Amino acid sequence: VQLAESGGGTVQPGGSLRLACKASGDTYNVDCMGWFRRAPGKEREGVAAIDSDDSTEYSDSVKGRFTISQDRAKNTLYLEMSSLKPEDTAMYYCAASSRIAVVSTDERWYDHWGQGTQVTVSS
Repeated sequence: VQLAESGGGTVQPGGSLRLACKASGDTYNVDCMGWFRRAPGKEREGVAAIDSDDSTEYSDSVKGRFTISQDRAKNTLYLEMSSLKPEDTAMYYCAASSRIAVVSTDERWYDHWGQGTQVTVSS
């Protein structure tokens, strides 16, 4: 499975961005997809995940502000981000898992990763 993120950029606090992740290759056995991020000097953290039943999971830090969704016909994963804060600044990664049947933001379940797209929230 190959993953390619897009949509990152620089936005002012309170602004919005929409990230996209296009999947290709052997996507038929992907059960769960997620968004992760790594801020400078911090460990990578799970942000949001969605499974094949469209069940979702969010980290407490983004709940109510971010929305994960998927378009299976287009093999594309999305992350709608609103009310962005400077602490949301990070490299955002898309990931896919074929090893779990329930939604999870635990990165240990994910085998396939994109290259990342940078999100910077700054005035």
